[in-house]
Amino acid sequence: MPVFRDFCPTNRTGENGLLAASSVLGPDFLWSRDEQSHFPRLATAKVERSQTDRMIVVADVLYSAPVGLPRTRVQKRFPEDCDLIKLPEIFNVTSIMVDRHVAQGRDAKVAIECGDEKITYRDLLENANRVGNLLRQLGVDLEQRVVLALMDSPEFLYCFFGAIKIGAVAVPVNPWLRAQDYEYLLNDTRARVAVVSESVLPEIQKLARDRVRCLKEIVVVGKNTAFANLNDLMKAESPELQAEPTSKDDMAFWLYSSGSTGAPKGCIHLHHDMVISSEAYAKGILRMNDSDRCYSVARLFFAYGLGNAGYFPLYSGATTILSPARPTPASIFTDIERYCPTLFFSVPANYAALLAHQRGDGKEFDLSSIRHAISAGEPLPAALFERFKQRFGIEILDSWGSTETLQMVVANSPGEVRAGSSGKIISEYEAKIVDENGIAVPQGEIGQLLVKADSTCSGYWNQHEKNKATFEGAWFRTGDKYYQDEDGYFWYAGRADDLFKVNGRWLSPAEVEKVLVAHPAVREAAVIEREDRDGLLKPAAYVVLNASFVQSDALRRELQDWVGHELSSYKRPRWIEYLSELPRTATGKLQRFKLRELQKTADARLTSGEDAP
Repeated sequence: MPVFRDFCPTNRTGENGLLAASSVLGPDFLWSRDEQSHFPRLATAKVERSQTDRMIVVADVLYSAPVGLPRTRVQKRFPEDCDLIKLPEIFNVTSIMVDRHVAQGRDAKVAIECGDEKITYRDLLENANRVGNLLRQLGVDLEQRVVLALMDSPEFLYCFFGAIKIGAVAVPVNPWLRAQDYEYLLNDTRARVAVVSESVLPEIQKLARDRVRCLKEIVVVGKNTAFANLNDLMKAESPELQAEPTSKDDMAFWLYSSGSTGAPKGCIHLHHDMVISSEAYAKGILRMNDSDRCYSVARLFFAYGLGNAGYFPLYSGATTILSPARPTPASIFTDIERYCPTLFFSVPANYAALLAHQRGDGKEFDLSSIRHAISAGEPLPAALFERFKQRFGIEILDSWGSTETLQMVVANSPGEVRAGSSGKIISEYEAKIVDENGIAVPQGEIGQLLVKADSTCSGYWNQHEKNKATFEGAWFRTGDKYYQDEDGYFWYAGRADDLFKVNGRWLSPAEVEKVLVAHPAVREAAVIEREDRDGLLKPAAYVVLNASFVQSDALRRELQDWVGHELSSYKRPRWIEYLSELPRTATGKLQRFKLRELQKTADARLTSGEDAP
């Protein structure tokens, strides 16, 4: 269903504030009070259809009321063609995500917990301002990109929102990439400044400066003294900063998503996108509020993690729990028991790892603080859902979203979970399943999933042909195959092409095949998806050896390590099978479906590969 928003910048207070909201929303609203929320800085109206075919409008009076004024509910009929989003033309999202909390009296509330460090909302505001001022001192101007290769930490959020506040474009990237990946990203973004964690420096230092033509400054978070230190530089900057008067449709941040060639694509997200995603999922589905504590296994540089541990809790006035360490089952359970999160976000592969982990003393882990566990990134097998629920008494809310849509578009709701499904379309969005000609398929039939969400990126940076193939007006062609049951639940049925997700990240078979063929032993290679014992997809490689090499388990491990050295670890084949030749058509095209058929008969021989490190 549509959502009507209107941000009303007025300084009037008290009951007169309702008059200010009335001037925006209309004089014939019926006012009543609801004590559940306190947002005195914004006027919003969420439009929903009631059973009586009336449009129900819920308005939060902000900017027009004093701190502590309760939520005001109003009812009014709206036309079917009302605007999806109505924001002022001049709108900087940091005013909602960061600045307003201090004005609302939430300045002493803890916004971020990281180790023993507790960051209040005032700390967040002042440090984001300092970073914004610093970036301006470093020559960053409107719309210029700032690459952030940072571990999850308070500094990530300072830099992310500090860049956005001055009208620059924050570009979070994976802090565990290799030098050639950073070279590509720095050149594609044309970033003038990169802020990196100290652990990223060894890869960054491999880059010849003449190969990254636009980069002028490297700022480091950590103790390294060879480069400018972020915390030292921040101390010299003012904690005051006026937000750049950006448009609601200005670029705010980019997130990179891999594609059919394996080359990352920059998804351009706008200032209004985070507000839309927060209202639709964090508020609409999870009912997130200022008493929530959010813990995300998915890191902040992911679209999924950026919402979970970044703008969702900040939008809701909640607390986010961050850790720069790479998560392991042991560390995750320790963090849950220490920080007592109420909302836990992870991916299916991690839920499987948690289920496989046991405490040394035989006692069960305490997850009693968690009111909802959320999964995304790849489909959650029903068996994993059932095992987790049986062990911990928690239902996992599986969902579907993408880097392009920023966050969830299809989701299971609390109390309405259907195990194995991705859930239903979120009310603010639309979805359709079509055949190869773009015609809607009958209910229950498999087709390609297209979604319409106003949080969807405006396009890919410098990817003209890919944009034409992916975006059809307001519709985003997801590349996923789905069917919808009679109750409106969406069920994943595979990819529309050969790509598949591993640990929530896209894997291009061609990229892995190229690395395998570069090994002296390999003549040909083909990679497909295969389910592991938990029902999660992992890469399986089929290789044809050169004549001078002999098939062996030792060579299997060598080929796995070869790929692991050249590419990210999740692209390392879990299984490697030897063939005398690859199945091909008469014209020489690889027949991947025949390799999938071989899997059923090859399971016994692949057992040793499944347990390979």
